[in-house]
Amino acid sequence: MKQEGKPLVWLRGEVKSPPFSEEARIEAGVLLRQLQLGVKLWLPHSRPMPSIGTRCHELRINDVAATWRIIYRIDPDAILILDVFSKKTPHTPQDVIENCKRRLRQYDAVS
Repeated sequence: MKQEGKPLVWLRGEVKSPPFSEEARIEAGVLLRQLQLGVKLWLPHSRPMPSIGTRCHELRINDVAATWRIIYRIDPDAILILDVFSKKTPHTPQDVIENCKRRLRQYDAVS
């Protein structure tokens, strides 16, 4: 029997070529599939983001021309994708953090 895993719920963003290179898009797909199957990812691929909320993490995808981040939360029934963006500084921009928190509040209010 084929294992399905948790569904991805996209609240914001997408992973496509371009702007991702084909290699970065494939890497993102492999890492997201691992999350769906319940694999716990750690550095260098993922790190916790407690500033956004519990069970929130950041996938790190290094690309030729950019460093991509995929902010996600692991729920019991799904992997929520909160944002996809190109990171240009060492710190996650405050507006990204606030927007992710807002999306989670809205999602949790209707779930």
